[in-house]
Amino acid sequence: MKRLVLGLLAACTALQPAIAETDIEEAAAVFGKREALLDVSLSPSGQKLAYISSIGFSTEAIFIVDLVKGGQPKPIMKFDDEEARLWSCEWATEERLVCYVSYIHDDNGLLLGFSRVMSVSADGSNPIMLTEDQSMSSLSYIQHGGNVIALDLEEEDRVLMTRQWVKERSIATRLANTDEGLGVERVDIHTGKRSREEKPSPDTISYVADETGRVRLKIRQPDRATGMMGNRREFWFRPQDSNEWLLLSKVTVDGQTYDGFYPVAVDGAKNVAYAFADKDGFEALYSIPLVEGGRPQLVLAKDNVEVDGLIRIGRQRRVVGASYATDRRQVEYIDTELAALARGLTQALPGKPLVNIIDASADENKLLIVAASDTDPGMTYLYDKAGRRLEPLLPIRSHMDDRALGEMRSITYPAGDGVQVPGYLTLPPGSDGKNIPAIVLPHGGPSARDEWGFDWLVQFFASRGYAVLQPNYRGSAGLGNEWFGRNGFQAWETAISDVNDAGRWLVSQGIADPSKLAIVGWSYGGYAALQSQVLDPSLYQAIVAIAPVADLEQLRSEAMRYTSGTLVDQFIGQGPHVAAGSPARNADRFQSPVLLFHGTYDQNVDVMQSRRMRSALESAGKEVDYVEFDKLTHSLAESKTRYEMLTRIDQFLSSELAD
Repeated sequence: MKRLVLGLLAACTALQPAIAETDIEEAAAVFGKREALLDVSLSPSGQKLAYISSIGFSTEAIFIVDLVKGGQPKPIMKFDDEEARLWSCEWATEERLVCYVSYIHDDNGLLLGFSRVMSVSADGSNPIMLTEDQSMSSLSYIQHGGNVIALDLEEEDRVLMTRQWVKERSIATRLANTDEGLGVERVDIHTGKRSREEKPSPDTISYVADETGRVRLKIRQPDRATGMMGNRREFWFRPQDSNEWLLLSKVTVDGQTYDGFYPVAVDGAKNVAYAFADKDGFEALYSIPLVEGGRPQLVLAKDNVEVDGLIRIGRQRRVVGASYATDRRQVEYIDTELAALARGLTQALPGKPLVNIIDASADENKLLIVAASDTDPGMTYLYDKAGRRLEPLLPIRSHMDDRALGEMRSITYPAGDGVQVPGYLTLPPGSDGKNIPAIVLPHGGPSARDEWGFDWLVQFFASRGYAVLQPNYRGSAGLGNEWFGRNGFQAWETAISDVNDAGRWLVSQGIADPSKLAIVGWSYGGYAALQSQVLDPSLYQAIVAIAPVADLEQLRSEAMRYTSGTLVDQFIGQGPHVAAGSPARNADRFQSPVLLFHGTYDQNVDVMQSRRMRSALESAGKEVDYVEFDKLTHSLAESKTRYEMLTRIDQFLSSELAD
């Protein structure tokens, strides 16, 4: 088992691909570069800032800023393991951070994801691993390294975090220690010493604590006899005056949808759980009293759109509102003071950006805010309630300052059956949008949706002179059960028809030159790009698929190696749509050239999918090019890799869409 590499950072020099004099290499370097600000957290006093920044191609570093003294960011630690990522840090105390690391281990061809939790002082000293490693006599690796579920406890140098126990190999050890499942421990962030808070429970997948640090919810997902993850989830609650666990609700998970009430947070002062549930075919937010027989009360519901996000702030993760997306993401606050503040900031800041309160000091007098828009990659601000003062702190993508970006506007277009499909159209900066090269860019998922805001891939294409249309085709999430339908695999003909109709609309409106129309997609979007050829091989003149699904039966087979296999099996379903909806099995229908990209450490979509697609196209005598990135995951989150990918895509499109 590989060890995580942690080292002190003596100096930080931002690196980027060498920029040549040509526009494409400059654009690929700028838009492919990872965010300068990957994660940020405000200390309990509100006087310090900790943030993670990308340096070089694939390295992350932790920086500390003293906001009172106004000093320069001080680097305290770097994480330069090429196969792992440092993705989040938060203040456990004023002098100590808790950070999350993830990495992938290749176990003889089986990709296993691991997470670990570590703690480090604000000066970079005394880094320790908080995840408890069990002996290698365990029957299986401990992949999940735990989650911190409460920060502010009576003992300020301790946090509450989950821990996974597994069975031991030796009979003697198993007789002496019968612990198995997920439990909760109180962990000292200076020494790693721990004491048990909640006994391990088999089939338990998570716990939720209230603002006092008391564990109030336990979520169980009973396994099937085969060891696969079951499709039922049970939510148990603990009353205020008892340690007994009582059943709160049950849901059945069908692929990526569910029925019943799905609790996600607890307000101990109000003694309620906040839960999502269906209301008239759309997801809504409810509160449920944590008493036996408590009746759910509706908190927020919207017509024709799902309430799908819970807004929480501060160290106690206080629930302050909920969010939903119409043509833009909207937030409705339960807290009236925050509601007024958010409205005022949106009006005051240039461009009327989306304003998100992402963190707060312990007393919530200082708020950490991110404001961003379609043409603004984002800026962090510190708001002081007492002084009514807003100060800019750090840009999300400082390397994009003063760069012209294309405006994203919401549109609808008619599908072949007359249904109006929503989407977003971005034109090149300064373009009149008439008879220009264009790209249809379907989103991944398919249980997801595109939203208004900055998108580095969209803006790269716009900078290269392309109009970009992002369709929220039927099968997308967030728009209700009827729109989601049987999902984008089982009802692939509907989803892909909507995607193709997006291309036809671009032509009919005079936006796209029909001889310069392409389709680009990532993940399910890559699947949609490939499958678009099966329905209409003459519509697009070039196909780009990044980490695509190519064969649904192969996807099912690959998923069965993991505990989530049964859920994937249900999501794909059985029937003739499996073969008809697999582009690799219909390669003979392709007319346009295809460019494929994939990372070998992709756990979302196995690299064998792209290899299978390339083989099928080559066997059918079709034009295909394939680029494979070693030991990179689904997101290809490395600046050098994205630079190379964008450069190759631009060259491919320029060649295939040339006059």
